[in-house]
Amino acid sequence: MGRILAFFNQDKHLVSALRQGNAKAQRQVYDRYAPNMLSICVRYIGDRMQAEDVMIEGLTKVFSKIDQFNGEGSLEGWIRRIIVNEALGYLRKQKRGMEESLHLNAEYYADGVAADADMEAESLLSFIQELPTGYRTVFNLYAIEGYSHKEISELLDISESTSKSQLHRARQLLQKRLSILDQEMYKLTNHDKASD
Repeated sequence: MGRILAFFNQDKHLVSALRQGNAKAQRQVYDRYAPNMLSICVRYIGDRMQAEDVMIEGLTKVFSKIDQFNGEGSLEGWIRRIIVNEALGYLRKQKRGMEESLHLNAEYYADGVAADADMEAESLLSFIQELPTGYRTVFNLYAIEGYSHKEISELLDISESTSKSQLHRARQLLQKRLSILDQEMYKLTNHDKASD
């Protein structure tokens, strides 16, 4: 068993085995990439159970479309693109929330508002998940996945100014949450000092 897994360690061999429908290779892909891909889905969708469904659908597409992987770039990057597209597809199907928040005022806002760099990643991710669907989607695509506003506008079928507006609003909400958290931490710290 160990020799079989060692054989699949190189992406080239793993892809070749996947193209043959090898179940062990599929299992290795799942074991290796599912945790990170689930995190991506949760960031976009918010609901963990729905995110798991989307992640599984995405990995199923990976297995069925493995012939389309041409070896340019990493296998993980290719899988990630499929997972992100699957999450966006899910969100498109859930149009009611997305349209409400994406097509609100489409005025331009400048980029450049940043969250506190010292914020714990876990807290920040939970704040991101609380954002309205449209804000969360644009924030994830821009700030985490690295898409440009032009690419986001094409992916989501919105204008670039709407993308910029949604990003600005997402950042404002995140800053507000971080500010509240800072105030709470300050109160706790001062309360503890006063108790001493």
